[in-house]
Amino acid sequence: MPNWLSNQIMRAFNKRDRRQIRLLNDCWFFYYSRRNSQGETSSMQ
Repeated sequence: MPNWLSNQIMRAFNKRDRRQIRLLNDCWFFYYSRRNSQGETSSMQ
């Protein structure tokens, strides 16, 4: 997980900002799925 994203999530949890937590969670899953799909396609070639 990128350091900036980790910091943002920790800040949102500390503030108990549910909207921000949901948004950052979606960002993490998008980042993670995109990173995995790129790794799989590059290993297939």
